[in-house]
Amino acid sequence: MGLRAHGRRIAFTMAEILLSLTIIGVVAAITLPSLTGNINERTWNTQRKALYARFSQALALMPSLNGYGTLTEDESGSIEDTAAETFVTAGLSKVLKINNICDNDHLEDCGIVTSLTTLNGSKITTPKTLGELNISMTDMNFSNSGGSSYTYSQIDTKAAAFETANGESILTFYSPRCIAKISSTYIQTQKITCANFVYDLNGSKGPNTVGKDMGVMTVLYPTDSVVVAPYPHMQNAKEGVSQQEALKACPEQDPEYRIPNLEELASIYVNRNLFGLPDGDVFLWSSTLSPTDTSKAYNLNRTGAVLPEPRSWTRNAVRCVKR
Repeated sequence: MGLRAHGRRIAFTMAEILLSLTIIGVVAAITLPSLTGNINERTWNTQRKALYARFSQALALMPSLNGYGTLTEDESGSIEDTAAETFVTAGLSKVLKINNICDNDHLEDCGIVTSLTTLNGSKITTPKTLGELNISMTDMNFSNSGGSSYTYSQIDTKAAAFETANGESILTFYSPRCIAKISSTYIQTQKITCANFVYDLNGSKGPNTVGKDMGVMTVLYPTDSVVVAPYPHMQNAKEGVSQQEALKACPEQDPEYRIPNLEELASIYVNRNLFGLPDGDVFLWSSTLSPTDTSKAYNLNRTGAVLPEPRSWTRNAVRCVKR
């Protein structure tokens, strides 16, 4: 019933009601996506941390991470490759609850999408082999300005996939010939990487974007393994800085950011295509100091080498990772 004024009834007109509803609708349209995005981000962060904890505990129970599967070449040059699939079935499934395992020809049956969006917003075809993930993991020949050269050859193993008991879809890349961290200060990422997982927290459901519902975990060293799950910022925090300056650059940019350690740098290199790391991104600082000379800190170059340089050098850049 309307209001009374000087004996007359006053009511809202249909136009006024429609105008009010329109205003409410506009405000909702503006605020709801942001609200929904914040809720999704918090949910993904919680799931990401839980997944990392489960994998870290599971992989610690495996006696060794190398040597699984078969990599044999017949007379025609064809490679029989059961490495990643065997790693999951004979190794990981013994220490982790897995609902479904898919070979390379049936990855979509485990919720793996055919294309994904990288951290920098590029749309790419989902890699199905170690070489498609990062070609330098399987074939590299590099000579630097000093005249030294480095070559590396690793069989381009096929990826496998599985679904966890919690509903995550995990694309698995595996290197059966990975080695333990050697005493030399020169560390080659390709050699120490045993497994790399690209996870999708909600399977084939969108947005299928790295840094949102998708991310990576990399396992380094076959024994005393280290599991890392870096979430790097899309751009370098600073260019041409010393390691001391690099340590300060990340928290200055965001309190949740920090400079990556040696293993996180290796993971960033393995997943460089997913993180949008350009070829020109030659040197990146880490927080890890040389065990033999603390005046030096490890850095990453474009060949995948992680080696110590004087902390005072200022030719390096820094790319932050989120805590």
